[in-house]
Amino acid sequence: MRTTGAPALSRLLSRADFLRAARGVKAVAPGLVLQVRRRSPDETGDDTRPRVGFTASRKVGNAVVRNRARRRLRSAVADVLSARAEAGFDYVLIARAATAERTYDELLADLGKALDRARSGKGRRS
Repeated sequence: MRTTGAPALSRLLSRADFLRAARGVKAVAPGLVLQVRRRSPDETGDDTRPRVGFTASRKVGNAVVRNRARRRLRSAVADVLSARAEAGFDYVLIARAATAERTYDELLADLGKALDRARSGKGRRS
């Protein structure tokens, strides 16, 4: 299900952006947790591109496992979210213990379902 030609997403890097995204809608899937938040117009300015951030806590595993989980999430975002992300939104993907173990197709399905749940409002509001 690889997509090509989709523009690269901007990255979330500051802790404040991650904390603001945590107050948005949260959708949980077996392989990941997705947090979605619409940025206000004064935050976006001229840059309305969607932004994405990745995180993996020590609960996921040691450094090797956490890095592998983040790499897999980045790849899934390139395949799924880059084509479906909406302008002016922040997306944070949180790795879970199963992220590194699930098949890639299952991870893509998890991200797609979590994105659908977050958009429909069926995710939990933080």
